[in-house]
Amino acid sequence: MSPRAGRTGHPCRTLAFVESPVQLLNVLEWAHLHGLRDPDPGPVGGAGADPVPGADPLPPVDLLPPAGPLPSVPAQLRRTPAGGTARADGESPDGGASPGGGGLTVVVLSPTDPMTRGQLRRMADLARDEGYRVRWEEARGGPTAPFATIGGLAGLLRRAERVVMGDPFSRYVQLLLTITRARDLVVVDDGTATMEFVAQLARGERLVRWHRKGGRPGPRDLLFAPVSSSARRRLTPGARRRVEVFSSMPVHETPEGVTVTANDFSWTRARFGPPRITKGADMVGTSLVETGVVDGDSYLAAVRTLARTHGTTRYFAHRRESTGKLHRLATETGLEIVRPDLPLELIARRGPIGRTILSFPSTVVHTLPLALAGTGVRVAVCDIDPTWLTENASPRAQGFLSGVTGTARDVHRLTSVSLA
Repeated sequence: MSPRAGRTGHPCRTLAFVESPVQLLNVLEWAHLHGLRDPDPGPVGGAGADPVPGADPLPPVDLLPPAGPLPSVPAQLRRTPAGGTARADGESPDGGASPGGGGLTVVVLSPTDPMTRGQLRRMADLARDEGYRVRWEEARGGPTAPFATIGGLAGLLRRAERVVMGDPFSRYVQLLLTITRARDLVVVDDGTATMEFVAQLARGERLVRWHRKGGRPGPRDLLFAPVSSSARRRLTPGARRRVEVFSSMPVHETPEGVTVTANDFSWTRARFGPPRITKGADMVGTSLVETGVVDGDSYLAAVRTLARTHGTTRYFAHRRESTGKLHRLATETGLEIVRPDLPLELIARRGPIGRTILSFPSTVVHTLPLALAGTGVRVAVCDIDPTWLTENASPRAQGFLSGVTGTARDVHRLTSVSLA
């Protein structure tokens, strides 16, 4: 998979499918490493950015105690290919592949969650600022939306020479893989799930998210099984297909023929910062309660204890954390709840950020040390105590979470806190 492919006069027709802000961030990192950005796409129009069609405004801040929201991304020049015209949806007038951005088109399969949509909207603006095309799809806008989305993308998929995806476990992405004829497939990080994907691919197992593994397949799983099996076969490299995994996560079981490329967040470090560092400590939230892995009361008690022990003042909420849970955290711990408008790697790199960042096992214990390299910020991770797990947690949950912590580099490991 030659980095030079994106620099030739003929666009390489790369399609990237993302469903979360972090996936889009890692597509930008991958494109930066492979040199897909045009050398000089040329500024068009004034400062700021057109809103993405269909993107909802963020929830009102009065749902939570005053959180001192972080400043917005500074206004930037919108860029399109030289001589082109900026469009709100990022598509060229004829609907074909644009020569800008090395032929990269980012397709956002928009979720319904307002916080995720808001962050995706901001990331889409950054992608356009880098010279790439962005196509926003209301992929979950009603019962007929999936049919309209897949039908509208079928032509682009058949012509694509390379497909980049952020979530190989996504049923949407797996359906789209049945259409494409692309010889090059790339999986960019979707957090800790990437570790599980590579391991499952290496062992020839069916693709199942780690927090669901161990349960009995439901009717929808059985109905979708042929599509999932087809996706796994297509993600297995062979004579006609090359597969790359672009990840900042540790990969120990590399499937035969798969190319693993390290994501060191070089685009993030070049684009933002260095940050202003405060004397205090910040905490990173997790959605382990929302996914049914960790008990809510235990989580709240752990946050309270960590905040008191380390002098934490701010809590950066995960985009999937519920409003009710965050309101309770603010009320019972006194923490300032911040709902970031961008992935935390960008927020931390821009600053201000605490000299110590506390986290539970999650993707950020791997990504933040890379994004903040050379700044002197310390990342500390607290293990999940087995007693915090719910009775519905996957049998693999404790081992997987311990592995996330144990394989993290350049972090300070804390023992699990006592809730007594």
